[in-house]
Amino acid sequence: MKLNAYLVRSAEALQALAARDLSGPMRQSTDAIVAALSSGKALLVCGNGGSASDAIHIAGELVGRFLRDRKAYNVIALPANAAVVTAWGNDFGFDTVFSRQVEAHGADGGVLLAISTSGNSPSVLRAAEQARVMGMVVVGLTGDTGGKLAPLCDILLNVPSVETPIIQQGHLCLYHFLCDEVEGALCDGPDAVAAG
Repeated sequence: MKLNAYLVRSAEALQALAARDLSGPMRQSTDAIVAALSSGKALLVCGNGGSASDAIHIAGELVGRFLRDRKAYNVIALPANAAVVTAWGNDFGFDTVFSRQVEAHGADGGVLLAISTSGNSPSVLRAAEQARVMGMVVVGLTGDTGGKLAPLCDILLNVPSVETPIIQQGHLCLYHFLCDEVEGALCDGPDAVAAG
């Protein structure tokens, strides 16, 4: 496949995502995250492989900054703690490496952003189950159907594709928008911190 053909295909996938109109679930996601962060609760983010990198990317944008100078937000990328992931995975199994951390860092009123292109990743499913037990809001970032993760989510942001790279491109657009919305809402709200 030539580069231009791939770029056209990618653009068509984003157009299909725009046609899905996820503005309602995106607003719900923003509101849930803003409410959690405003009340001192954490946003926890998890995923495997490329989605692990996305989780770390999201935390980097919100702990650091996206577009505005402001205070740091309480966001934790669960794949980023190599000691916990490898120790717990080695001793107790990889399926619970995220749910164990949700147990440690989650709280009623917090949010779990669970990323899985298939919606069927066991470690992400277990994290979502643990989050629900603890009264957290679960936001799913998935591919077309949401897979097994969909019924565990309070809010689903699903990209209309079954191809992992295309789904991940859609995820990048969605979570960049989400970061912008969260940052904007918090910067305009009572917890705003002046730039400089």
